[in-house]
Amino acid sequence: MASVSPPNLTLWLDDLEARHLSSLTHREVARGLRAVSSSYVERRATALSGGRVLDGAGKRAAFALYYGPLHLIATLHILDALDVPARLAGWPIVDVGCGTGAVGAGAALAVRATEVHGLDVHPWALTEARQTYAAFGLQGTVTRASAGRLRRPSRPSLIVCGYVANELTAVDRDHLGRVLADSVRHGSSVLVIEPLARSAAPWWSAWTATLPGARVDEWKLQVAPPALTRALGESAGLTPTQVNVRTAWCTSPATGARPY
Repeated sequence: MASVSPPNLTLWLDDLEARHLSSLTHREVARGLRAVSSSYVERRATALSGGRVLDGAGKRAAFALYYGPLHLIATLHILDALDVPARLAGWPIVDVGCGTGAVGAGAALAVRATEVHGLDVHPWALTEARQTYAAFGLQGTVTRASAGRLRRPSRPSLIVCGYVANELTAVDRDHLGRVLADSVRHGSSVLVIEPLARSAAPWWSAWTATLPGARVDEWKLQVAPPALTRALGESAGLTPTQVNVRTAWCTSPATGARPY
């Protein structure tokens, strides 16, 4: 069973707090968190274009301190519940749209991987991801690249796409789906995580139908967030003890996974 309190979690959180609260108050970060949440819920079309949701130190700190820990914990819960095939142990992780690297790090911890490669278009996100991977002792590399230009990995990998497909244009999302499907056919496994809200993914059913053998689930996870994450969420009027997501899980028969 995957642990939701992995080694080095406290060190990672302490580093996040030291870096992001060195020049910001709790109140300023909570205000940034309200702005980020509003961008995702109320002003999605304009706020997500060009990475504007991460404009400003307060928003970036909120994303790192609130969403990062929740995304990592949720990834551990999901991969544990999916009973990931043992033969994926040690596989390299491709962290598509990596953000702060939390989903990729969570996947690496779940399958005992040591190698993670993160892709994102935002320079700040790549810097955060590099630090996240290092905090967990992972061999992490990052590349500035769009998920809409993804190429199939040269070797079988566990590809994770955390909260990224909903931010793509329809054209780029279709490209991502084709590459993920091709990757599964060539031996890779894929985990896609998206918000549960239908407004964020009206394309979900049709898009996941193109992924070979996809197991599709909806999750309402009860989690125990770190103290600072909980405090920020409560200050911003959010519910930090619950993470609601939908997932698509695909694995090649070559991994020895049991059929669903």
